[in-house]
Order: sequence, then C-alpha cells, then structure tokens
Amino acid sequence: MEYVIHQDRPGLLGDVATFLGLMGVNITMINGIASHKRGLLLTCNDPARMVALKNTLLRASNIKLTAFRKPNFVDRINLKHGKVIQQDPENPNTFRFVREELGILVDFIGEVLSRQKPVIGMRGMPRVGKTEAAIAACVHANKKWVVLSSTLMRLIMRTGLTEDERSPDCVYLIDGIVSGVRGNREHKQLVAEILEHPAPKIIEHPDIFLREFELDKGLFDYILELRRTPDEVIDYQLVAQSFSAFDIS
Repeated sequence: MEYVIHQDRPGLLGDVATFLGLMGVNITMINGIASHKRGLLLTCNDPARMVALKNTLLRASNIKLTAFRKPNFVDRINLKHGKVIQQDPENPNTFRFVREELGILVDFIGEVLSRQKPVIGMRGMPRVGKTEAAIAACVHANKKWVVLSSTLMRLIMRTGLTEDERSPDCVYLIDGIVSGVRGNREHKQLVAEILEHPAPKIIEHPDIFLREFELDKGLFDYILELRRTPDEVIDYQLVAQSFSAFDIS
C-alpha cells in the first residue's frame, strides 16, 4: 500500500494504523519513500477485507492512495531503504542509481540473483563502483562469482574455466569492453559459450558488448545505470580514453 499525504497533521499516521488494525490488517513494514509519500507492507487472511479497505481509502480526504497491490521485490527494496528506485519511463527494465545508493543497488542485484537467472547489463563511467557492487551483490545472494574479464585489480581475460566454475549457481562477471574490444579468439569463444550457459551474468558496458559481439539488446533482462550524480552523462568516448590505460573498473 502506498499513499501521498494531501494534508499533513499530527496523528495522521496513527489514524491510518488504527483503521488498518480495526479492519484486521497487520502492518509488517512501513517507511517514508519520498516527500509526503509513505509505503506499507500489509498482511491479511481475508481478501474481502482488503477490497473493503481499498475502497474506503480511495475516499479518504487527507491522503491519496497511489498503490494497492501484491508487492514485488522492488517494492520491498523501496520500503527497506525509504527511497524509490528510479525506472526509465520508456524502458521499464532500465533502473537508475547514483553512487550514494550503492546499498540499494547491491540489494536490488542480490534480490534478482536470488530469484532468477538473469542477464544484467551495467552502465557507468570508470571507477564508479560497478564491479564492486556486482561482487557485493553475489555475496548478498550467497552466489559464487566468476570473473571472465575485468580490470578491477589487473587485466583479466579468461580463456578457460575449471569444472566447479561451470556450475549453474555461479554468476559470471564480464567487462564488455575488455571482452569485446581486447578479447582474443579463445576468450571470445569462452564468452560465447557462457552466454549459452543457463546461469546469471552481469555484463559491464552492455552497449559496447552488444555491438562487438553483434547481439540483440533483448539479451538483457535488466539494464542498471550507475552515476556519481543524477545528471552525470555516461559518455563512452571518455570510457574508451580511460580504457587505453585499462582504467575502466
């Protein structure tokens, strides 16, 4: 349940909570998620009561009901952190984060890895924290990560994997520029093989990866954009300049 406060006054939240209690609805989580907006996670064993609750709240004068539905994992993360994850209005599977929201980003990726076997693309400028967030999310989801290509500590460009690194429980981390631009034939063969492997993958610089491997953008289930500030431009020409020194982690 999500609502916007039209007329804030002392005791408004208490009135809402009391009414929910009288309706036999339990509040399991509550948080402010934006200016004058609150979100609540509710439980109730009687669907008819939930319908009656929704109809009554739609007629409330001090608040405006903006959501009343079964929660998805994004709703739960929003409530946990008290912030709304920004989605691209034209591309619903593209989510935007800034560096101060790294905790939310790690939770987001971790939840996705716990529930699905997605292919995730991560856009962002050099040294903004993409690889670190991906590894932290793997830890959060209790998944083993396998780095196929990266420049986090040094240039990594794998050409083979051990048997335990081919488990469906592994998460494969790929740097799209290293693999697509600098990758040799053996490395690209390995990447192509892993793309067919039914396991989660996190690919940095997804646009360059798609271009170099001649793949369709439908490859990605989610695109995550990480910026230092909300108005930072992700400029791949500048990324390419940094890449000359392998400084694109």
